[in-house]
Amino acid sequence: MNHTPINLQHKFSLFNEHWSPKVIAEMNDYQFKLVKVQGEFVWHDHPDTDEVFIVLAGSLAIEFRDGKVTLNAGEMYVVPKGVEHRPVAEEECQIMIVEPKGVLNTGDAESELTAADDVWI
Repeated sequence: MNHTPINLQHKFSLFNEHWSPKVIAEMNDYQFKLVKVQGEFVWHDHPDTDEVFIVLAGSLAIEFRDGKVTLNAGEMYVVPKGVEHRPVAEEECQIMIVEPKGVLNTGDAESELTAADDVWI
């Protein structure tokens, strides 16, 4: 058993690309993913699962068809399954996403921003 803590800032220092989630841990069937984001993502939903956004640095807006929520460092939001949303960050933002293993970042939407799944750092 490994008794070493996971240092989030160190993990963020290992990559530079945006919108490309990196897995840092698993708990049961859920993955903890770190992501650097900037600009507008694609409209998408996850029909089978909720999605948790935890902002660690910066500011993130999550747009919905009927409004938006803005998150700052230290805040989180749960997007319910099946709800169409689009994350937007004017400046680089560091977030953690918690979701079941196997969930693609763009859900069912086809996009050039679709990242490889299950990439560990």
